[in-house]
Formats: sequence, C-alpha cells, structure tokens
Amino acid sequence: MKAEHVVPLSKQGLAILSELKDTSGGSRYVFPGRNRDKRLATTRFYFLSTAGLQRQDDGSWFPPVASTILNEAGFRPDVIERQLAHCERNQVRGAYNRAEYLPERKRMMQHWADYLDRIKGGARGIPLHTDAV
Repeated sequence: MKAEHVVPLSKQGLAILSELKDTSGGSRYVFPGRNRDKRLATTRFYFLSTAGLQRQDDGSWFPPVASTILNEAGFRPDVIERQLAHCERNQVRGAYNRAEYLPERKRMMQHWADYLDRIKGGARGIPLHTDAV
C-alpha cells in the first residue's frame, strides 16, 4: 500500500470538486464506479478521455512537463518533487527529511492552475516566472 499523499488544491480545483459532488450520486467518492461504494478503477484514463486524449495515452508525459514548467517558474525542486509524490533518492536525506512543504505547494498549485487558465484562454508567450515563489 502506498503512503498517504496530501495534495493541496487550487481555487479552480476546489470549484471543480464542488460541482462534481452533485454528480456523484451521494457516494463518498468523487468518481464512483457502478457500485457507488467503490471508486472508479480507471480514474486517470477517465480524465484523459474527457480531456479529448486517446484511450491508449497513459498520461506518463504529464509529470515531466509539469516539473519542467514549475522548475522554470522558480519553484524549489524539493517542493515540486514532493508534489509529484517522488521519494528522495538520497536514502539518508530521505530518512530525515519528511517535510511536506504545504504552504509552498499550495502557492505552486495555484500558480499552476492560473497558468493553465491562461493557456485555456488562448494566451501565448506566457511568463513562467512568478514573484510569489
């Protein structure tokens, strides 16, 4: 079983979850399966297909793209790696550093959501760097 991974959500993410709550049919899951007491097993593929991507696209391209953009924006690599649920490669450092970096991750996720909104709005030449870092 994987360790728990806390994910701070942007304002946009919270708004989407609020809208989806009405469509879950009273299930405790945002994306319930046919049996409302179980989660949808292929959530990642569901997201990709609703975004217009092909079923065979597993989304493995997404973390490297997000990591690159967030590094270019000036966010600290430790913060980005924690958000992507990556483990520390240095075993000694990983044994001692259990920081979650939640305040920075929250700012980073809001920056990411705002960045995606600008792209969705047709913006080009979007500045990556932010003073909020």
